Amino acid sequence: MSESSQVHGADAHTLPSERTLLRRRRWRMIKDAAARHAVTVGGLGVIVAITLIFFYLAYVVIPLFEPASMRSAAQYPAPGGDPEQTVYLAMEEQGEIGVRFTRNGEALFFRIADGSLVQRTALPLPDGAQVTSFAAAAPRTRLVVFGLSNGQALLVRHAYRVTYPEEGRLISPELEFPLGEDAVAVDPDGRALTHLAVQSGSEQTTVVAATEDRRLEMSVVTKESNFLTEEVTLERSNVSLPYPQHGVRYLLLTPAQRTLYVAGPQGNLTYVDISNPSTPEVVQRLQLLGEGKTLTALEMLAGGFSLLAGDSSGQIAQWFPVRDQDGNYTLERVRRFQTQEAAIASIAPEFSRKGFLAADRSGALGIYHATAHQNVLLEQLAEGSISHLAVGPRPQHVLAQGADGTLTVLQVRNRHPEVSISSLWGKVWYEGYDEPKYIWQSSAASETFEPKFSLTPISFGTFKAAFYAMIFAVPIAIMGAMFTAHFMSPRMRQMVKPTIEIMEALPTVILGFLAGLWLAPLIEVNLPGIFSMLLLMPLAIIAFAYAWSRLPTRVRAGVPDGWEAALLIPAVVLVVWGSLAASPMLEAAFFGGNMRGWLTNEVGIDFDQRNSIVVGLAMGFAVIPTIFSIAEDAVFGVPKHLSNGSLALGATPWQTMWRVVLLTASPGIFSAVMIGLGRAVGETMIVLMATGNTPIMDMNIFEGMRTLSANIAVEMPESEVGSTHYRVLFLAGLVLFLFTFFFNTLAEIVRQRLRRKYSSL
Repeated sequence: MSESSQVHGADAHTLPSERTLLRRRRWRMIKDAAARHAVTVGGLGVIVAITLIFFYLAYVVIPLFEPASMRSAAQYPAPGGDPEQTVYLAMEEQGEIGVRFTRNGEALFFRIADGSLVQRTALPLPDGAQVTSFAAAAPRTRLVVFGLSNGQALLVRHAYRVTYPEEGRLISPELEFPLGEDAVAVDPDGRALTHLAVQSGSEQTTVVAATEDRRLEMSVVTKESNFLTEEVTLERSNVSLPYPQHGVRYLLLTPAQRTLYVAGPQGNLTYVDISNPSTPEVVQRLQLLGEGKTLTALEMLAGGFSLLAGDSSGQIAQWFPVRDQDGNYTLERVRRFQTQEAAIASIAPEFSRKGFLAADRSGALGIYHATAHQNVLLEQLAEGSISHLAVGPRPQHVLAQGADGTLTVLQVRNRHPEVSISSLWGKVWYEGYDEPKYIWQSSAASETFEPKFSLTPISFGTFKAAFYAMIFAVPIAIMGAMFTAHFMSPRMRQMVKPTIEIMEALPTVILGFLAGLWLAPLIEVNLPGIFSMLLLMPLAIIAFAYAWSRLPTRVRAGVPDGWEAALLIPAVVLVVWGSLAASPMLEAAFFGGNMRGWLTNEVGIDFDQRNSIVVGLAMGFAVIPTIFSIAEDAVFGVPKHLSNGSLALGATPWQTMWRVVLLTASPGIFSAVMIGLGRAVGETMIVLMATGNTPIMDMNIFEGMRTLSANIAVEMPESEVGSTHYRVLFLAGLVLFLFTFFFNTLAEIVRQRLRRKYSSL
């Protein structure tokens, strides 16, 4: 056998057969198809997951905007008969037992479901005395007062004892007399009391009354406890107040017993400071109504800070004290509600929320919320006027007595009245503030707290944090990517790029921890040095580069091409060390030894230790690896024939980078910036630990902020599931979701346009 035949025989044994090649090709096609389907399924899974997240967020948020509803649960004649004698209606928390106080001095407890009487109690009125007036304290105190014809007042509290016998829950109504069953002498002259106001606290009870001979009398009862015997003694004092010329139609006393409002029938109001009962002071006299209107209802909103004034035109106005420039409080009309056409007959505030019900003389009943400045619901309830309204401690229970004496039990569904577009995104004039503001404050110690759910300051804080982070990160990341991909030596690039990408794996909680506990105090102590560093660093780098370019060629030739950046390390370290070392001297020379105090006192700029500078540096450090990695890949991926052709035509390396490489890589660079922005917008731990979490709207770099993500992280564990607070936090999450979706969509649109524009290069 010849040598050639032997070779061909060996090749025949080593080369795969056609069947083997076909099997391999089929197996490769199967793997390609499997990979293609896996990628497709994975991509669709991501889309489905994101869609489900969106729909779940929307599912939790949508109930915030559900309209209120109201239905009649029962109707029956006024329990106990003689409906014209009704002066007050109330109910206990469960909405099972109601009470009706009458002008003849009776308390009628009845079952709300059917109106059947449970208990009928005659009040211990003095012999020969008649009821001439009536008033109720703040609804949550359950305290009422009867004014008598002999100048005395009887204070009564309706209470409910809950027991659980074998047959189930049992609610037993009873009456309590906080000052004893003996009436309190309000008018020393013994004249009939025509109008009353009462409030009671743990240590003091105040009753103010107008007498039939046009006088105002105030009785203050103070409780004093003996520390040893625990014996309680009552001390009474009576004070005469100035009677207003406009007369008295309504008397209102704030729960704190520091302010008295006296209103006349034409809307004239006198604002009296009684914080020192012995020396009352008239603070303000004003007109609540416009010309030709009469005052038909006056009540205080929950908490006793705001007044609700209803008039003969169907308008309801909210007033509350506002501090002026001199530090004095004056009543200001904050908002108006004009949805009812007939005269307002009665107003019933809710126990703890800033909502209220208003009935007019045409039988219409409206539900309102003051903070949200909206009419939640308006329905025609009866043919004639609604004379009395009662809202239960749980606002879904309402009692209304019509002109014909019929009592209507209403079931109200009004879960989130404090939410409206204006309360979420607009300026709101909250109680106790001098002007409308954007405020986020979801909780407080007071049960009658006015929740402030403005998403504007925390959305602003989100963009503020992202803005300062991007100012720091974008120039460094993009310039670094340009140098690494185009000018740096391949060997050095192999060390630098993985090192920066590894930085991205550093947990942000560690960065936040370092920023809050190390970086923030460092910046506060070395403020002049930090600003010197920011100013000197680019100048030092430019000066070093210029000096390097002026060195002899033989010196510069000793450094391999692409390794010049390593020479900057000593310069950077020197600038950092020199700036921090010179900081105390700069602070002493230019800022009196205290730059923070100088900023606050001389410039008027507030300074917080955890501020935007800290966030910009820490979050910028976290964002740099993302932007750098994507941008560097985009620059490095520019075809070499483009840059080589530019250099061959005589362009310098920098001209090639600026005119050719950057334009071609611009879609990828833009994507890098937008992805970095998306991460900065959604960052949680760094802003949570390094900002102070103050929800303010101020671009001051020395102030902190609160972001949407940090707000959710801080408050979600403490929110009640299903509450308005809980759902608004989900709304904040939805807003954050939409922000990131918008930026990513915008980035993709711009990237595609840039790609089409420069694809021909």
